[in-house]
Amino acid sequence: MSVYERLKDLKIFLPPVTAPVAAFVPFVRVNNLLFLSGHIAKKDGKPWTGKLGAEFDTQQGKEAARSVAIDLLGTLHAATGDLEKVKRIVKLLVLVNCTPTFTEQHLVANGASELLKEVFGDRGAHARAAFGVAQVPFGSCLEIELTAEVSEEP
Repeated sequence: MSVYERLKDLKIFLPPVTAPVAAFVPFVRVNNLLFLSGHIAKKDGKPWTGKLGAEFDTQQGKEAARSVAIDLLGTLHAATGDLEKVKRIVKLLVLVNCTPTFTEQHLVANGASELLKEVFGDRGAHARAAFGVAQVPFGSCLEIELTAEVSEEP
């Protein structure tokens, strides 16, 4: 089954790339590696604000991480022109806006990791780091960046 068939089965529609709001670009390709800039969680087109361990619980954070993964897929599609060119999701960096006592960043990050595995199969299994941070841009509950290996033709 193709990546696009899986997305259709999951009822996922790829969003357009969000224009950067600071001095950076949405993605950079170096040889066969594609580096996607951090994407914040959004709800109804606006930053999904709040802290895990205060306004959000782990399950809500996991849902936010899944929504960010969908946005990342949209950027990945824009960068490659075809998600079938993705040879492997290499790594995620997940920054969770949370209280100092919140310790389930890894479970929140699973929202993105599980979706990528579901969409890409074994090509979606990746390395990952998940950190609790004092804040992310716009007060969003989390931010995720992604690195992918892509096929040789640009």
